[in-house]
Amino acid sequence: MRRALPLLAATTLAVLPLTGCGTILHGTKQSLGISSNPTDAVVTIDSVEIGKTPVVASLKRKQNHIIRIALQGYAPFEATVTRKVSGWVWGNIVFGGVIGLAVDAISGGLYVLTPEQVTGQLLKQGASIAQSANGVYVVLVRQVDANWTKIGELERE
Repeated sequence: MRRALPLLAATTLAVLPLTGCGTILHGTKQSLGISSNPTDAVVTIDSVEIGKTPVVASLKRKQNHIIRIALQGYAPFEATVTRKVSGWVWGNIVFGGVIGLAVDAISGGLYVLTPEQVTGQLLKQGASIAQSANGVYVVLVRQVDANWTKIGELERE
């Protein structure tokens, strides 16, 4: 036992710099919630279908991703999830050194994906949307859906 303890300590000290702080603490993948209004829309990430909304995807931190949300009768929604350098890079500089930094860069543990949640507002085909300065959204459509409830009407002055 006395011989094993120094050997274990020496092995740990030799292997520790070969790991990166980001890779150890938050891994090489990140969970991303994807939802839409209306729900049950098909979600594709980097041209691969992963399911229908709402869904949680496990994405590699190492690369940017293109998310597409589509539902028949609605214009598709697209968003790009980008990688940014994680705060754990400072842990690598202090504790892991160049080797830890390199491990995190290669594995993707050096990065964090943003945004962490994607919500697609799907518009009827042929609709256009604009946001006013006070946060009110104006949606223009060519044809009224019979299922809609009328809540008001604009008049010219």
